Amino acid sequence: MKIGVLAVQGAFIEHERMLERLGAQTVELRKKSDITENVLDGLVLPGGESTVQGKLLRELDMFDSIKALIEKGTPVLATCAGMILLARHISGDSSVHLGTLPVTVKRNAYGRQLGSFVTKGDFKGLGEFEMTFIRAPYVEKSESDEVELLSEVAGKTVAVRYKNQIALAFHPEVGEDTRIHELFLKMIK
Repeated sequence: MKIGVLAVQGAFIEHERMLERLGAQTVELRKKSDITENVLDGLVLPGGESTVQGKLLRELDMFDSIKALIEKGTPVLATCAGMILLARHISGDSSVHLGTLPVTVKRNAYGRQLGSFVTKGDFKGLGEFEMTFIRAPYVEKSESDEVELLSEVAGKTVAVRYKNQIALAFHPEVGEDTRIHELFLKMIK
């Protein structure tokens, strides 16, 4: 199983390490040929800075290839900035990146870096899960009945699933709990 991990900016190495611990092979996606020359079974869009990642996807000519993979059904795990990249709308911002996830997200919803925090919350099908939020977004509004709520924290939606896409406002890759990455790999099998 080969997972493409967007590696232009952000927390991609932590995802790679966790996926490799679970037996998956990872490929860093840094240019278009990394996508076109590999048969990818899944994609990871990591946390980082969504504006920078979106800009680099276009500048490196990766945008259309990644969007096409998602639209054809390739499973994708998106965390934090990755959630913003997938969102159809960003609250208070007219820009849209991939737009494959029918939700509106609120960027930096918990404030700046100092507003970062760790908490525990219920995750559908997994039970209690430790969640690390770093300049995190949340889903402000779902735009489809097909968007499945996976987790809420303090009344805010922080994890959703839509068809082949799992989007999280938090960073499961920075902890030791592999259950979300296992769930992602099960989507591929």
